[in-house]
Amino acid sequence: MAGTKSSRDEYVRYVDEQRRRKDRFFSTSPQSPIPYVERRAFAGLAYYPPDPEYRVTAEVALFPDAEVLRMATSTGEIRPQARYAELRFTLDDRQYRLFGFTEPHDHHVHELFVPFRDATSGRETYGAGRYLEVELHQPHQGAETVTIDFNLAYNPFCAYSPDYSCPIPPPENTLPVVITAGERAYLASHSHHHSHT
Repeated sequence: MAGTKSSRDEYVRYVDEQRRRKDRFFSTSPQSPIPYVERRAFAGLAYYPPDPEYRVTAEVALFPDAEVLRMATSTGEIRPQARYAELRFTLDDRQYRLFGFTEPHDHHVHELFVPFRDATSGRETYGAGRYLEVELHQPHQGAETVTIDFNLAYNPFCAYSPDYSCPIPPPENTLPVVITAGERAYLASHSHHHSHT
């Protein structure tokens, strides 16, 4: 997936631009999940550098009958999610899989919700896991591939404030590998300056 240097640079620029836009939204929007008192000191979210190696192609295996899973949330509620597809992909020559979810009874599925944890969760990234959206191009057709871009992995809003209720990735969506891509843990107290050494 390396591509040419120019396409790589372009991709890195694209990811950086998305991140800048999100930082602007987080620091200025009334809909920002960053608590109001922290917003003035908010210096941007923490990310791993964009890495095209973490943008992978996955094979999609749709489940003929999407089983509805009772997904727990950060506030102890239950959010039903339909287990819609299995996404199989290779990273560093090893095979992994994640499950993609949709709202139950969603008949026009264009996007899968992929909550996941990996070996960075609770260390360098948010403990409860991170989220991805994966776009489906031709829903309801057999052999399809999708792009899973871990550079776009983001924290649920409950990583910034306890006021949100966020689905917790089910155990089956835990990757036994370090995914050093996407958003890192948010540390409000460190957002002023990194440290005074």
